Amino acid sequence: MNEISDISPDYKRYFLVLAYRGTRYCGWQIQPNAPSVQQTLEDALSVVLRVKTSVTGCGRTDTGVHASYYTAHFDSREELPPTFVNGLNSLLPDDIAIYTCTEVHPNAHARFDAFERSYAYHITFRKDPFLNDRAWFYPQFRQLDMDKMDKIAGFLTKFGDFKPFCKSNSGLDHYQCDLREARWEYLPDNTGLVFHISANRFLRGMVRLVVGACIQGGKGQLAPEEVYGALEKQRPLAKNLSVPAHGLFLTAVRYPYLNL
Repeated sequence: MNEISDISPDYKRYFLVLAYRGTRYCGWQIQPNAPSVQQTLEDALSVVLRVKTSVTGCGRTDTGVHASYYTAHFDSREELPPTFVNGLNSLLPDDIAIYTCTEVHPNAHARFDAFERSYAYHITFRKDPFLNDRAWFYPQFRQLDMDKMDKIAGFLTKFGDFKPFCKSNSGLDHYQCDLREARWEYLPDNTGLVFHISANRFLRGMVRLVVGACIQGGKGQLAPEEVYGALEKQRPLAKNLSVPAHGLFLTAVRYPYLNL
């Protein structure tokens, strides 16, 4: 299904706010040989609307990455009933939940209109069977120098290009990101950490590489000055660490014209 509402006034555009646990999915985007969140949602939408329906998400998430807040849009000729969200949820598996469905301007776009996205990366210091797919268990936490980790996080917002924190062969024209927040949160009773980061856009693998650099800095494997120099000169880090996907959550997506 194309972006029909751009060429036909008969179609209405709707924004969905949803959440998903990414453990058993190859990510948001449809892949030929693995289950995706997008395909699962499209299949359910097509049943509810009784016509094949495509959905456009606010961006990609990698295999195993979660979203506590995700936005997507779809087009429908039909007026949606008040029971639409409940009906859609009844067809979706337990690891995908629709929160709201809102009619928007016909040209509103879940991906291109988003001006800010936020992620959180969760690290737990104790083995917890209820967190084993939603936080990175890191028992060596006593080795971490949090002052160095805070220092690395603190100077990230001073830069506008982040080539050192992009997976190779990404095929990008530029590496510019307007980074607005990067900070560590300390959980009560020394049970873990959460890294918070917000920007207008993110490069492929960027958040997991940033967290990895902070961890390496905390362990003394990278000096904060090395990270600063790599960003200043836009060169690769001497050592790269991409932390596991299952600790990462997309937590917010913001738009200029509505508060979803």
